[in-house]
Amino acid sequence: MSLSTAQIGRCGELLVQYELLMLGVESAALSTDAGIDLVAYAPNAAAAQTIQVKANHKSKPSGGKGKAALDWWIAEDNPAQLVALVDLSSKRIWIFLKAELAALAQQKSSGRLHLYMYTDPTHKPKKADRLAHSHEFEKYKLENRAHTLFGV
Repeated sequence: MSLSTAQIGRCGELLVQYELLMLGVESAALSTDAGIDLVAYAPNAAAAQTIQVKANHKSKPSGGKGKAALDWWIAEDNPAQLVALVDLSSKRIWIFLKAELAALAQQKSSGRLHLYMYTDPTHKPKKADRLAHSHEFEKYKLENRAHTLFGV
């Protein structure tokens, strides 16, 4: 099935909202896109959190011909406190503080951060000192961070 970019983005937002609600975190989508897609609030949290959501429908060959990977481009000056990266094909969500995303991004170009994760386990990364495979980002998955970020 082919989805438009807008549909992929909306699916990502809805998946994040669903998973947050299942964890007891309320969230609401904003009606316009000013770099913040969702506002989330948990009763145990001190304040609401703003979230930018970026979604992939499925992994694709890196660089057009390489091993299968997921990738996202995020503006460095994004106003959201958190960035949720979504893989719709596996229904996985990773969530990062802005500073974490800046530190983990493998590329920085023209005010944008590029973070990618190889889904093909046979890929051999060029740099061994940075995260490259999706399983290496396990600690950033929403279900592993919800307590720390939202107090649930």
